[in-house]
Amino acid sequence: MFEIKLQETRVYREAKEEGRQEGLKQGIQQGLQRGLQQGLQQAKLELIPRFLDYGISIEEVARLLHLTIEEVEQVRLANEQESSTST
Repeated sequence: MFEIKLQETRVYREAKEEGRQEGLKQGIQQGLQRGLQQGLQQAKLELIPRFLDYGISIEEVARLLHLTIEEVEQVRLANEQESSTST
C-alpha cells in the first residue's frame, strides 16, 4: 500500500545531516590537533641549533625538548652540513 523507502523519510535525512555535521566537527578538531602537534615539533627542531650554540649538550637538549638523542643528533648534523655548504 504505502511504499516509502527509508532514505525518503524526514528522520533519515535529519539523522544523516546530524551525522555529517558531527563528522565535520570531529574532522576539524583532529586537523587542529594535528596542526598544533606539527607546529610544536617544528619549534622544537628549530630550537636545537640555538641550544647547542649555547653549549648545552645533546643529551640535555634531548631531555629539555622531550626528544630522542638521535633526533637531536640528526638536526645537529643537518645544520652542520647546511652551514658548510653555505660558506
